[in-house]
Amino acid sequence: QLQVVESGGGVAQSGGSLTLTCAAIEPREVKWGMGWSRQGPGKEREFVAAITRSGTRTRYSDSVEGRFSIRREEAKNTVSLQMNHLEPEETGVYYCGILENWPTLEFNTWGQGIQVTVSP
Repeated sequence: QLQVVESGGGVAQSGGSLTLTCAAIEPREVKWGMGWSRQGPGKEREFVAAITRSGTRTRYSDSVEGRFSIRREEAKNTVSLQMNHLEPEETGVYYCGILENWPTLEFNTWGQGIQVTVSP
């Protein structure tokens, strides 16, 4: 059963920006927070960013620290991922998920994913 819905994504040029948004269908299921992972062609899935339910704490992978920003909009029950200075190797499918635990960053559910393509 789908619990999150991703939107945004698309195509950006190298050095450009994109914003992804994720909405939890049942906000009460979000007990710890939400976050994002991604999987590029021929690559393993990797953690990107996460934010607590309160929005007061965030965590980023080393590869995106300083370029990506995750935010929570409580009124809209959404989480956004602002991606700046994108690089072609960041092309892939980005997945939004609901955290099962913080700070271990275990996820218990994922969305269907959304394509992000960064052209050289």
